[in-house]
This record gives sequence, structure tokens and C-alpha cells, in this order.
Amino acid sequence: MLKSVVYQELRLLFYPASLPLSTSTLNRVARLIRSHRKTIGSRWRALDPGAQALLTLAYLRKGEALRDLAAGFGISAATAWRRTRETISLLAARAPGIRDALQH
Repeated sequence: MLKSVVYQELRLLFYPASLPLSTSTLNRVARLIRSHRKTIGSRWRALDPGAQALLTLAYLRKGEALRDLAAGFGISAATAWRRTRETISLLAARAPGIRDALQH
């Protein structure tokens, strides 16, 4: 199923793609985002926690340009940038420090 949208005089085609990550990874990141939103009292975002997790994981795994991913998620490139940065910061905060990592 192809979807097409005219974007600044350029026709974009959307296509289904796969991402080689487990559902448990997606759910874990979505829970982290959901918890963060509850902590900061966020009421509404353009993407639900699952979609934000998928956006970030797709960006990290496939390395596609955020403007291209944003178009597929129906959001602006600026929103895609903010949501991926937010998620990456949340993941980084949970990562072990260098000393802990070297001890294992």
C-alpha cells in the first residue's frame, strides 16, 4: 500500500518497511516515555508514547533523515527532532556510567 503526499512541490511516496527490533524493546521505550510524561505532567503530544518510541528506534537503527521519518509519521521535522532528542536523553539517563560499564 503506497501513500503519496505533495510536500513543497515534491511528491513523497510512503511505503511499509520493517525494523529489526523486538516488540519488547518498543514497549520498554514506550513505557519510559509514558513515565516521563506523567512525571512532567505533559497532557498532549503529536505522537503517543508508542509512536515516539518507534520514531526514535527507527532513527537510531536505520539512520534515516529525520525529515523523511517525520513525513511518514505525519509530523514536522522540528517535532521529530524534539521527540527523538527527548527519547535519546531518557535512554542515556538510564545507561550505566563508564566506570560501571567497565566493571562488568
